[in-house]
Amino acid sequence: MRELATFPLVEALLGRRSRRFAMGDTLPSGPLAYQSRHDPLPLTELERMLVLSAMGGTTGWHYAISHNPKLAPHVPSYSAAAAGRTFPSAAGIHTAELFFTDDTGVCFLSTRDAGALVDPATERVTPELMVERHRSRLRRLSDERLYLPREEPYLDAHNHWCVNVPGSLLVIPVADIAQHLIAVLCFLLQNGYVIYDDVHRRAIPGLDEFGDLVDLDNPFPLTFAEQYALTEATAELATACYAGPLMLQAMGLGGWMFDGIDRFTVLGASGNPEVPGLGFRYDVDERWSTPNPTGRDGVFEAYCPPHYPDMAAAVEAFSQRKFGPGGPFHPGTPGAWTDSPGFRGSAQVYDDRFKACVTRQADYVLARSASSRARCPRCSSSPTSRRTTSTSSSTTASSNRGRTCAPTPLICGPGTATSEGSITRKIRCGASVGLRSVGLRPCLVPPRPTPVAPFCAVCGQDGVQP
Repeated sequence: MRELATFPLVEALLGRRSRRFAMGDTLPSGPLAYQSRHDPLPLTELERMLVLSAMGGTTGWHYAISHNPKLAPHVPSYSAAAAGRTFPSAAGIHTAELFFTDDTGVCFLSTRDAGALVDPATERVTPELMVERHRSRLRRLSDERLYLPREEPYLDAHNHWCVNVPGSLLVIPVADIAQHLIAVLCFLLQNGYVIYDDVHRRAIPGLDEFGDLVDLDNPFPLTFAEQYALTEATAELATACYAGPLMLQAMGLGGWMFDGIDRFTVLGASGNPEVPGLGFRYDVDERWSTPNPTGRDGVFEAYCPPHYPDMAAAVEAFSQRKFGPGGPFHPGTPGAWTDSPGFRGSAQVYDDRFKACVTRQADYVLARSASSRARCPRCSSSPTSRRTTSTSSSTTASSNRGRTCAPTPLICGPGTATSEGSITRKIRCGASVGLRSVGLRPCLVPPRPTPVAPFCAVCGQDGVQP
């Protein structure tokens, strides 16, 4: 552990490689064909906790966003979590959590709202301390390894031989796109902006009453807000994944980050009852090209229906996460400042009109998303809700010396890799999109859209009340 704590960062960066061959593994054919002479050797409990705490551990109270002249004398209340973690999050929103599977079963590591489990301002943070403080955050979901058939479409063909093999550790970060989009809507509104539907070139009905809060003549495109949320959430997942192999370098173990795995299968939306994945419930519809997983009840629930009665309840829950006990803007939450109660308490709490404006936009997005129901003759079919079981089937083949940490970024929520009309419109979950700054006005923003007659919130047909 002493050598681990002093392993050079530069050496970890320059020495990182994707090392896929594990003890006990077999590369079946080709010029590199080889069969290991050893039995699979799983990670020890300590080694596993070192990797997990590196990928999703808390590292002290984060510093928040210090100043915005538009909001002064209040501090910007963009953050949704009070603690920083081993990976960055845009403005400290933090919607990602970790699932993982190995020979012992399937588990969930929840840290996004755990507070600072370690505090470098008051103690020396060591790998031993990280492991000790994070063990209690583990929650076992199954006693069997996650079942992933070694065939397409469940696993990409090039990963059949090396992914989720006996002895391996497979870490699966999952982010909540629904919650992240709420955070983006709040961020825009705090800076005086709302969104409009640039796909159908329509203003969002009912925003005129909030003209004293926002600039209605310069809205942001809905697609921009969607990509903003997707990009920021993906950054959390990717950097969490990257931290894993860096820790493996210091530990002298092999592994890699990848996405050659079916996201829907992993979450539980494969459609095959024999492959229940992580047990997320999901919706399907004959008009959609992909299913829409939204969460697992009591474990990881996206901020949207059916996990909340409606988007007003989801927005209220997001506000409570920020301003309620333990939140980043509650005076009773400890912090990194000499006057932490004063700093945290100086944020402007969302009032009812603020939340109503965010809800109005979120309702519209949900109505146009893959979670909405048909509301006119043109689109008369209705979505079907499905729930996967939470018990994994026995695995048919698996991985190596726990010597393989194979994190796969996944995203859930309304708009998880759904078809046209969803929150992310044809962008597969985990896809990488270009980073853009809200300070750079998108060139696609036209003058304020003209209000239109009622239309179907699903297919856009005019004359139908959404």
